[in-house]
Amino acid sequence: MTVLNYKENISESMLNTFERNPIFRNIAYFSMEIGIEKEIPTYSGGLGILAGDILKSAADLGVPAVAVTLLYRKGYFRQELTPEGDQIERSVEWEPEKLMAKLDNRVTITLEGREILVRAWSYVYVGQSGYSLPIYFLDTDIDVNSESDRQLTWELYGGDNRYRLCQEVILGVGGLRLLRDLGYNNIKTFHLNEGHAGFIVLELRRELGYDDFEKVRNDVIFTTHTPVPAGHDYFPYDLISSVIDERNSAHLHAMIGGDGVSMTDLGLNFSRYINAVSKKHAEVSRAMFKTDKVDYVTNGVHSTTWTCPGFARLYDKYIPSWRNDPSRLIQALQLPDDEVWKAHQAAKMRLFAKVLEESGKEFDSNVLTIGFARRAATYKRADLLFDDVKRLLEIASGQVQFIFAGKAHPHDMPAKDIIKHIFGIAAKVGDAIPIVFLENYNMQLAQILTAGVDVWLNTPIRPREASGTSGMKCIHNGVMNFSVLDGWWIEGWIEDVTGWSIGPLSNEAELVDYDETQDAIDLYNKLEKKVIPTYYKDRKKWVWMMKNTIAINASYFNTHRVVKEYCEKAYGTVFRGH
Repeated sequence: MTVLNYKENISESMLNTFERNPIFRNIAYFSMEIGIEKEIPTYSGGLGILAGDILKSAADLGVPAVAVTLLYRKGYFRQELTPEGDQIERSVEWEPEKLMAKLDNRVTITLEGREILVRAWSYVYVGQSGYSLPIYFLDTDIDVNSESDRQLTWELYGGDNRYRLCQEVILGVGGLRLLRDLGYNNIKTFHLNEGHAGFIVLELRRELGYDDFEKVRNDVIFTTHTPVPAGHDYFPYDLISSVIDERNSAHLHAMIGGDGVSMTDLGLNFSRYINAVSKKHAEVSRAMFKTDKVDYVTNGVHSTTWTCPGFARLYDKYIPSWRNDPSRLIQALQLPDDEVWKAHQAAKMRLFAKVLEESGKEFDSNVLTIGFARRAATYKRADLLFDDVKRLLEIASGQVQFIFAGKAHPHDMPAKDIIKHIFGIAAKVGDAIPIVFLENYNMQLAQILTAGVDVWLNTPIRPREASGTSGMKCIHNGVMNFSVLDGWWIEGWIEDVTGWSIGPLSNEAELVDYDETQDAIDLYNKLEKKVIPTYYKDRKKWVWMMKNTIAINASYFNTHRVVKEYCEKAYGTVFRGH
């Protein structure tokens, strides 16, 4: 076990040497997407933002890690919405040379019989303690590569199954070769954030010896994020044979059998530690994958990234050291009520300025404002709220206003239809219940939204929400959750204390169909009898709940706690805080 206590045990010059020498880094974090800052559009949603938050906390805590992802010169996409709610996807144009350093290192991989060069760009994140963590963004857009090969690292989740397979070989095989070329020869743990980097096991087998499965397994840990089968990449062997080669296809067949390769199966079969991202998700994953080896580390968010300026100043004043140790936010119950409310109202006004700028609509700061913003997938049910529009009008007219945001995947037509449906409802009920849908949901908009609404709504079909992190961003700003009991909310929910539930407790471990109308009925009943009356008639209780959501939830659902759990359960690394 390695004890990290740099401040006490290592001189400044030794620390600089330690940070700069790859030999001292023993954890490599691989993720298909990483959202580290708003100017770098290499993420699509929660998976990438979570990866960025984990890496930020790892740097804050001085964990000797390095990260690998792809560059995505055209990003995911920039969303534009027509007045009718039709989504238009635009390429994101950004200049990596303004935000990171281009490295001279290049490695070769073989795809479809062609040798392709892969290079990297380096971004260094400096944590609260001054400890730096390098992130390498892989890039094939090099003059010597063919035009089609240069485009392999252009788009996140773009193209067809072949394009995705090529990207995942670049990430897993190319990423490991790039680390070796940079001198990272002492990695003890390769952390696969989802199965996208699973082909790293092929490269490890080549390095360690093709028959030594146990050595490969000892080097890898795997985090699974989705309980939905469609979320797990699958490649048939004939495609693998044509893209990689017959030999590696045969190796993979010998390793996992079947008619093709599930990247999740690679993670499950060749990792020394496997985890889901909430307690409930672990139950669902064990049933889905038919194994009892799935542990869980419930997700969190990076506290200083997602706490708005007003609340950050409040915490700095009354809860010293919360930035280095977010668990201290448990002291939030002692915050003065009037200062909590003022900080929240400031964040609310900032959000309403954004709403006015983007939509031309003026929202009233005295009206209860409910937010719903996340990836626009059908199982997330952004339109459950409108299951009975007549009932909603009876409850909420003149008393509630709603703000929506979220991107639908370019090929997900049902998700696009949900956005159009919300636009249609907004046009019909807008005089009685103001509704706005803000376009191009990204990190910057998320920071404003999760701090500025009064209540955060979450209505997934259970048990399909592996964890959910948008609501965790809200709790750092005293915003209560109003959510279906799934994912992290089962662990964070205390009725009328940290927020409110929607529907019954999730007892399912399988992906089953159930009567969704019961969720809608409970949503309307709670909105009418609990949420609205408390907001307008019992300000003292409302602020008390705000302080409870900070003290009980934010003190726990943060990535400092997540990284510590990974160190204790998976990395074999013990450290002391700074």
